[in-house]
Amino acid sequence: MKVLLVIHGYPRRYNAGSEVYTQTLAHALNDAGCEVEVFAREEDPFLPDYHLRTEHDPVESEISVHLVNHARSNARFQNDIIDDVFRSLMSKVNPDIVHFGHLNHLSMGLPRVAKAMGASTVFTLHDFWLMCPRGQFLQWGLTAHEPWALCDGQEDAKCAAKCFNRFVEGFDEELELRHWEQWVSTRMQASRLACDAIDRFLAPSKRLMERHVDEFGIDASSVEYLDYGFDLSRLGGRSRAQESSFVFGYIGRHHPSKGIHDLIDAFCGLEGEPILRIWGRPQGQLTQSLKRRAASSRVETDRIEWLPEYNNENIVKEVFNRCDCIVVPSIWDENSPLVIHEAQQCGVPVITAEHGGMGEYVQNGVNGLTFTHRDAEDLRSSMQNALDNPEHLAQLGHKGYLHSEDGQIPSNKAHAAAILHRYEQLISTKVEVMN
Repeated sequence: MKVLLVIHGYPRRYNAGSEVYTQTLAHALNDAGCEVEVFAREEDPFLPDYHLRTEHDPVESEISVHLVNHARSNARFQNDIIDDVFRSLMSKVNPDIVHFGHLNHLSMGLPRVAKAMGASTVFTLHDFWLMCPRGQFLQWGLTAHEPWALCDGQEDAKCAAKCFNRFVEGFDEELELRHWEQWVSTRMQASRLACDAIDRFLAPSKRLMERHVDEFGIDASSVEYLDYGFDLSRLGGRSRAQESSFVFGYIGRHHPSKGIHDLIDAFCGLEGEPILRIWGRPQGQLTQSLKRRAASSRVETDRIEWLPEYNNENIVKEVFNRCDCIVVPSIWDENSPLVIHEAQQCGVPVITAEHGGMGEYVQNGVNGLTFTHRDAEDLRSSMQNALDNPEHLAQLGHKGYLHSEDGQIPSNKAHAAAILHRYEQLISTKVEVMN
């Protein structure tokens, strides 16, 4: 079976959740005997726009990774030239299945290209990008009050007023907002056309699946819940050497949507002398702002350690061996964070919000601790609980994954088998229709 995976970035160039999952799936499908190739983007300002080049997966070199250069027009939701580049690649690869992980920074037209060229199409939902122009139901616009407010649903006029008002010049605000309202409307039409070209949607959290059905109108018969799969060979042998201080850990981007500012505020209010280790790629002004936030408290600066990004295959040695729990403080309606699963597999307790996909995988007092979503003070309370009761917290971590009898998270091998079964169903159905 020939499979083409499509994602808006690929490790190690991009290491967020959907990108890491796509690489894990590529490896598992390759190990299962599929011919796997990847289509993704890069942003190289020294190359011409839409230049296509091919490199290989950094771990499994037989997987070809085709990178389209998208350094200048990556804010577009529809890009006809990228559609043409993809069409040309499709004609060479001739895949049986095109499995999409994201269209952001690429083009909404790609599913229609794949469908028109005879491939069966699958889409793994990693966030709300198909049903929200910003992807997370967080308001990104200008505000003098609460930044990053949660949005209760997509409406064209509200999107213009609450998110895209940051592009308004102020010469004729009413006219400019109408322009952005029309832009959002066109964008949402393009999103629905893309969805019409998808044969099967997969969602790694039930919350994510239900919102796409109830609020966006995806046919319930075309979407199903399927949690992520993981390379368990990378997640064994944790050996935590006791340190003089309790260590909280954070993995992820330094972006406000991840709630890292709430984590810093909560940490700085703790009694005692714990340590907070933050792993992630520095992000310019975002990182500097967070460091200033921490420095403005009375906490000694050496108690917050800013550590570099790690290689995914070394997460146990570089991260889990060096912390007593992991905190996932996201302020958006998270789907199914990889780090929660990875920590649970290693017996590392997790503190996270009781909201969205986070609350689906961590139950307070059962396999971790939870706090009220977007409430830094309640997060501080949960962290203080962990700090004051480390033995009990460690016991919660040993419970592991809630949705298996042995606490083990899904393996990439089992996940790939489930994915392949769905691929085979789609191909079989297509053959029956053709006959």
